[in-house]
Amino acid sequence: MFKKILKWTLLSIITIVVLFLVSINLMYKKKLEAPYPNIHASSDSAVIARGKYLVMGPAHCPNCHGAPGTEDIVDRGEEVPLQGGRVFDIPPGKFYPVNLTPDETGIAKLKDEEIARTLRYGVGFDGRLILDFMPFQNVSDEDLTAIISYLRASKPVKNVVPKPEHTLLGKFVFSFVVDPIGPAGDVPKAVKRDSTAEYGKYLALSVANCKGCHTNRDLKTGAYVGEPFAGGFEMDVPGYLITSPNITPAKTGRITGWTEERFIQRFREGKKIAMSPMPWGPFSRLDEIDLKAVYRYLQTVKPVEIEYKEMIKKVAP
Repeated sequence: MFKKILKWTLLSIITIVVLFLVSINLMYKKKLEAPYPNIHASSDSAVIARGKYLVMGPAHCPNCHGAPGTEDIVDRGEEVPLQGGRVFDIPPGKFYPVNLTPDETGIAKLKDEEIARTLRYGVGFDGRLILDFMPFQNVSDEDLTAIISYLRASKPVKNVVPKPEHTLLGKFVFSFVVDPIGPAGDVPKAVKRDSTAEYGKYLALSVANCKGCHTNRDLKTGAYVGEPFAGGFEMDVPGYLITSPNITPAKTGRITGWTEERFIQRFREGKKIAMSPMPWGPFSRLDEIDLKAVYRYLQTVKPVEIEYKEMIKKVAP
């Protein structure tokens, strides 16, 4: 009798596991739908120049889409082709930033609207879900046009980039946990560029993604689990575990007491700590108007009194 119960119990467990794995693979391969923004590349030199400034500066695209081995060049604030190929090995799998140059191995075969949909809605040209590595959902139509215009005008580089390699956890997350992230409300046609806190908010949240690293989040799903800009997000870099600092205007905030001039100066100085994951190179390219705007916005966010004693922790290889 006991053997029969054990047998049926094991069969039931195996059946449940098989059905679970089958359902993951079926859901994992589902095709998603999302609108195609009415965005088209421009050949206007001013639009392309604006796109270059955004891509190489506040949007810090080279930090992910630069080729392996160009990290030091990017850290110096210099330009590199956005040919992709680096690997980000995280719990959901291995992710390879794609080739963004107008080569056939890059974006040459994609329509402008397909690129815009990926950036705004997190749905690829083939209907697959794109994790929220590029939080540009609320970038204005004008700036999104500029970004795509610059990518189209850049020099093509032939580079075949591997497809993502998802772990079982990754497949589960893609199937049942995360959904494409779209805009938070109506996307502006254009945003007035000035040194106000309002424009700084647009840069910090929609372009430079300051919130993405300076807010604690779950690395398995990408979900925010901490107070905005209060830091605490742990990032793995080779040999180290880096905790992002609190940049709210609290007494324990990293930039509390800094003047606007000191804030601007720090960005001009670029990367000082070798293992810092902050995109200091591209950010050093920001002009004074943008840096003033970001500084002024950060003075308006909710103060959070929290301090992290060990910001840089050496770990075993």
